[in-house]
Parts: sequence; structure tokens; C-alpha cells
Amino acid sequence: MSCRSCGSKHQTKFATEMSVHLLGLENVDKPVILVFPSILVCMDCGFSELAMTQDELRQLREGPAPDAEA
Repeated sequence: MSCRSCGSKHQTKFATEMSVHLLGLENVDKPVILVFPSILVCMDCGFSELAMTQDELRQLREGPAPDAEA
């Protein structure tokens, strides 16, 4: 697979850890959502793509589980 930005074949996949914060003052008291996507980084231009699991996507859509807010 080639980089979608520069066309390079020099790409490396990494495991990551991200804290996603919901935008807006109304969300300031809501907990962060932790996700662990894999990320594909072009070693020539730095363009990056990430992929999340279906469970992580659900958490982003619906917010953290009620027990996570306690």
C-alpha cells in the first residue's frame, strides 16, 4: 500500500494510546475516552492514518459507559 499523500511505500504500523476529549464547555466534566488504535505512518512525509475497533467507535458515538463516569 502506498502513502495517500506522497505515494511512498515506506510506511510503518504502530500501536497507539489516545485520550479523546469531547468538545465544548458542556462536556468539560465528562471523562475522556481511551482508545488504542493502530496507526500507519509514512516515514517519508509523516502522513498518518489510524483505524479503531468497532467497540472504540461505539464509545465515541455514545460516550463512556455509565460506570466509567463514577
